[in-house]
Amino acid sequence: MNNRLTLAAALVVATGAASAQTTTPELVVYTYDSFASEWGPGPAIKASFEASCACTLTFVAAGDGAEVLSRLRLEGSRSPADVVVGLDSSLIPMANDSGLFAPHGQDMAALTLPIDWDDATYLPFDWGYFAFVYDTTRVETPPTSFVMLDALNYSIILQDPRSSTPGLGLLLWIKAAFGDRSGALWDGLADQIVTVTPGWSEAYGLFIAGEADMVLSYTTSPAYHAIVEGDETKAAATFAEGHYMQIELAAQLASSDQPELAAAFMAHLLSPAVQDVIPTTNWMYPAAQSAPLPEGFAQAPERALNYPTEWIAENRQAAVDEWLAALAR
Repeated sequence: MNNRLTLAAALVVATGAASAQTTTPELVVYTYDSFASEWGPGPAIKASFEASCACTLTFVAAGDGAEVLSRLRLEGSRSPADVVVGLDSSLIPMANDSGLFAPHGQDMAALTLPIDWDDATYLPFDWGYFAFVYDTTRVETPPTSFVMLDALNYSIILQDPRSSTPGLGLLLWIKAAFGDRSGALWDGLADQIVTVTPGWSEAYGLFIAGEADMVLSYTTSPAYHAIVEGDETKAAATFAEGHYMQIELAAQLASSDQPELAAAFMAHLLSPAVQDVIPTTNWMYPAAQSAPLPEGFAQAPERALNYPTEWIAENRQAAVDEWLAALAR
């Protein structure tokens, strides 16, 4: 009898433990490498969301932003992802074609973007301006235009536009500025390109290691060196053509088996708990600014560029083809 009671009690305890394990929901968020890294915003966001969600938030680092979208397209409706963080405005045409994303249903009244945003599927969480960052101890005369960048012949590191959102952004930036002459500009720049990396993290790491004079990054990148390292030797070149804005986006997967939790996470992205850590972890402007920005963020380009989704859809492949042709010569 006692043995039966002991066995029954053990089964109750075991069943209870198993039930507790299976009732803790998990939210899976695909993102780009630097976002989920220990120095990125991922750890702080995980801590603040888990404090209120009674869930486990799992970030999956899947390369750069365009690589993340490619992985989702391959996985389709079988993807374990509930939310993606790290698409951008240049990827919207391809993201739309995938049919993978559901309307977010979020209140966007708190957005402080410098442009109007009313997209019902893609929710901005930060933004910035692409720029070439250089070391002032190596570059005496920083270029002030793409033509000058070509003429001065500084070595540069770029990201692959097929896997990287900054890489694609640069191609669209040049295509918009030079139109039919953009292929000729790439022909001139080709000899200056030291290497093309899959994503931003690899490119910036090589630049810091001294592998090139300049790297494609953001106007806010030098603020990291000044604030965190006390290093004032990094600067962003200001171009007469203006600077292409990158709006970074989150989206909810239509196939998610945790739609309510995914919606709560999307709302959390625009809360002060996330937006206040974006400038000093992701080194981008917050999409819903509620606190003063760090020093170094005030020097925004005088001419900001933003291209319609329709124009991106019409010109993206031509821009990639021109870039590939120039590098193949």
